[in-house]
Amino acid sequence: MKQDERSMPTGRKKNSATADNASPVASASVMSSYMTAVQQLQQGKFERSLAGLEKLLPSAPPELVERCRMYIAACQRQMERPALTFATGEEHYDYAISLLNTGYFEDAREHFNSILDKHPSADYVYYGMALLDAVTGQTQECLQNLARAIELNPRNRLQARVDNDFQNIVDDPRFTELLYPEVP
Repeated sequence: MKQDERSMPTGRKKNSATADNASPVASASVMSSYMTAVQQLQQGKFERSLAGLEKLLPSAPPELVERCRMYIAACQRQMERPALTFATGEEHYDYAISLLNTGYFEDAREHFNSILDKHPSADYVYYGMALLDAVTGQTQECLQNLARAIELNPRNRLQARVDNDFQNIVDDPRFTELLYPEVP
């Protein structure tokens, strides 16, 4: 084949991004909003995700419209589920700890606070709040909750001494004083 024949157009149209009427900034904004809504869905924040997807639907490019509708339906199904009910405070606490262990810190805090509303003297809940505060780097709150847990049940002091979740604050002198008080 000659050089001239190789350089001739083949008749195929090039796919150009400029064919869309949407500006690159607008499409980047739409994608960002879409990704945020999907992340919220994955985090179990169905109301927020639903609102974001519904707002996005009219301006979404055709390739995202069906995905948005699918995620909207998923959000609606999740929101229709009955609220969680727990037979005991301990069962509710176990659920809050599972949220903590899977990284749903805000949800865990909400559940801990809900338990405390019903059981204000539940030492294990203050201990769980202390764990949550330690993991999220809230040292002052951690120490306050741990002190309250130890006040309600001194055995929590022994548990905290061996609990790896307090690694972030183990070098804090206030933590040491709390776990190893000086006996007069």
